[in-house]
Amino acid sequence: MREAELWERMTRHLGPGYVRVWATQHALSALGSRTVQEALDAGVPSKTIWRAVWEALELPPSER
Repeated sequence: MREAELWERMTRHLGPGYVRVWATQHALSALGSRTVQEALDAGVPSKTIWRAVWEALELPPSER
């Protein structure tokens, strides 16, 4: 998964006005208590980040 697709998916679920705030302020335990942005900056693969986001947002299996 490309980083652009990660942002597209998160925007679809969080909305364009909130996605960046959430990605920089919400720490996810599945990412080692890092935010999405911190994980991206650390080189964590986008697919790994999406799985953590998917879990945190309790999205349906079809969105995985």
